[in-house]
Amino acid sequence: MKHSPEFRSKREEERAALKNTAGYKLWSVMFTLLYPFIAIFTFLFSGVIMFFSGISKVLAYLFGGSHVRH
Repeated sequence: MKHSPEFRSKREEERAALKNTAGYKLWSVMFTLLYPFIAIFTFLFSGVIMFFSGISKVLAYLFGGSHVRH
């Protein structure tokens, strides 16, 4: 079976066909709309993790005893 000349491979032809489906178009629109929220959530969550990591390091320093000379 010969594929269309505008595509270099059967896989590219299959990908182009998948991009015409309603599911792909819906995913593209949803991802575009939700991306800013995903990015903000990731940024805030990373900040929360860094904050608690800092608390953990301070507590480990204070109560770990590694800074005390024997």
